[in-house]
Amino acid sequence: MSDQRRERLRLEISREAARLFWEQGVAATGGDQIAEAVGLSTRTIWRHFRSKESCAEPIVMQGVVTLLSVMRSWPRESSLEEHLIDELTRLRHGSPPVSMADEMLAMKMIRLADTEPALRTAWLMACDQTERQMRSIIGGRMDRPDDDLDVRVHAAAAAAVIRVLDEHIGAAVLSGADLTEFSDVPELAARFARAIRTATGGVVGDPVA
Repeated sequence: MSDQRRERLRLEISREAARLFWEQGVAATGGDQIAEAVGLSTRTIWRHFRSKESCAEPIVMQGVVTLLSVMRSWPRESSLEEHLIDELTRLRHGSPPVSMADEMLAMKMIRLADTEPALRTAWLMACDQTERQMRSIIGGRMDRPDDDLDVRVHAAAAAAVIRVLDEHIGAAVLSGADLTEFSDVPELAARFARAIRTATGGVVGDPVA
């Protein structure tokens, strides 16, 4: 099986596992049920995942894919505000890298992680991947290696901003709260940019030569 096909299968399994976890709870969901929902053998599920809870990891990661893909394409000559506003607005009217259905499932798993330690692990693993990718992005803009201490500190701060805002937005969406503050995409993009600037002491956000 190719790596690409393996990742597609893992994501398909993850979607069904997440749906079951949300509908009936993690404790009430077994590997056999996940396998039946996907149309695979239980043995195949365990070939791809170490536990039933880890089945949530691929879909949880979908919650940060869009923003990370935008961050990776950040031109050196643009400010973070300009880039996030332009790209997130474009994606809203185009083809985002993650479907709305997957985004909603990711939100549900992140929300469920508040009371399910095993799912919290999956979310924190996704946040760790975010931080690692932010090291590369920030290191490139600072012309420093990814393992430079300042780069790591700023990457950790930026990743924390993404985690907290994603949790805040997801909780609001799933609770049926007033979503007016999130409906203005340019303002939401600017909010992420401002928070990252603040968290990094202004180091991350400006254009670079």
